[in-house]
Amino acid sequence: MLVMRRIALVLLLALFSSVAAPPAALIAQQSPSTADPFHRTLDQILDLNVRDGMVYYRALQSSRAGLDRYVASLNVPDATYAAWSRPQQMAFWLNAYNAIVLQTVVSQYPIRGKSAEYPAGSIRLIPGAFEKNKHRVAGRSLTLDEIEKTVLPAFKEPRLFLALGRGAVGSGRLRSEAFSADRLTQQLDAVAIDMLTHDHMIKIDRAQGTISLSPIFSWREAEFVAGYDPGATGPFADRSPIERAIIAFITPRLLPLEKEFVQKNAFRVAFHPFDWRLNDLTGGRID
Repeated sequence: MLVMRRIALVLLLALFSSVAAPPAALIAQQSPSTADPFHRTLDQILDLNVRDGMVYYRALQSSRAGLDRYVASLNVPDATYAAWSRPQQMAFWLNAYNAIVLQTVVSQYPIRGKSAEYPAGSIRLIPGAFEKNKHRVAGRSLTLDEIEKTVLPAFKEPRLFLALGRGAVGSGRLRSEAFSADRLTQQLDAVAIDMLTHDHMIKIDRAQGTISLSPIFSWREAEFVAGYDPGATGPFADRSPIERAIIAFITPRLLPLEKEFVQKNAFRVAFHPFDWRLNDLTGGRID
């Protein structure tokens, strides 16, 4: 009887782990964090709970104390924040935004409700998740939308908007590490390169003559135009400012055949709908 109980317990734990937590092998492989000490807790949380941009939300919910402590620590004095370097400040806001999104989801997980506009389980079904709920960060009371629309633009770095994990499949992929000031340039470069490998961010269809992009580029048009539009000169002079900015942004990172396609300047640019499905890895991958 004792043996049968042990077998049953092992099977139950295995089943729970498969749907609720990162595989044990991944936990065993977790390496010590090398992130900035301020963000080390978040770095460890991401390393354990995020895989290929997807999150083990149920596992994170069951061990959320560290996440809550990290989010509480974000309310640093204004003088402390002001003394940081520009890379430190950018890394801080990216990590703050992404951590708050994780906390927002696990506070309501599994997300209930229905909407004709958003898919089941979407973070958009949490009332006020982006536009109303306030959070104390660096001595300020801000919503997630305010961080994106009023704080980040001041840095004049459009790649920041691709690094925001909005709790959705359609976002730039949430990294399995925190952003750090000393590696921020390389991390943002990796974000830009990674974007080109996922259809929900950009899809180049040479047969149809189209480049379809995430609406993140249109949402943050002013920032991408300011950062990348070379002006109405050269072969793309007749294109709109946002199209010229997109071309300048993606071309250095394209494969040879894709570059050739772009240089012919016979394509149409479109923005596809944003995929608001929750980036939840609990219970299996989302295709």
